[in-house]
Amino acid sequence: MRFLTFTVQDMSINRIRNHFDEASKVLESFNTDENLNLISHAIALMSSALLNGNKIISCGNGGSMCDAMHFAEELSGKFRNDRKALAALSISDPSHISCVANDFGFEYIFSRYLESVGIKGDILLGISTSGNSQNVINAVETAKKKGIQTIVLTGKSGGILADIADLEIRAPKSQYADRAQEIHIKVIHALIDGIEASLKLS
Repeated sequence: MRFLTFTVQDMSINRIRNHFDEASKVLESFNTDENLNLISHAIALMSSALLNGNKIISCGNGGSMCDAMHFAEELSGKFRNDRKALAALSISDPSHISCVANDFGFEYIFSRYLESVGIKGDILLGISTSGNSQNVINAVETAKKKGIQTIVLTGKSGGILADIADLEIRAPKSQYADRAQEIHIKVIHALIDGIEASLKLS
């Protein structure tokens, strides 16, 4: 049996380097006082909600769902240092998602969950690289009806979410979603660290 062999050069070192060069440029362009102030504002809103006994609920599709889950588990579990658990959850239960998608439609998987567990004073973190994910839009609209403040992480032009959320943090415009997702995860880590510092937990 012959095994296919190749060298690293065959994978195009320049193509790999371009990923890191482009990501570095996008990160640098995002690092502005305006964006840092938006993150600081989001930290204040989230910290206040937690201090008042409320919770943070996060949601997103695909890679953004993974980011929403990551955000929630770092708060309920642990980020860098040991501290008490914080009230955060992501809308990512497969049985809920498949049930609501089947019975009502995929665009209601997040809003339906908010109807059941969201209360006034909670915070919704919605993540959408396009800003136009209908299920995240519906979640934001449901949240506003329930007195839940809304923070969104977006990309491109910000989409519909830019106009309806209470606070939008937008990744620099890029051709593909991966560059926006890389900014989002850095924002998420900054939010978690800021919440811990604000609550004097780290």
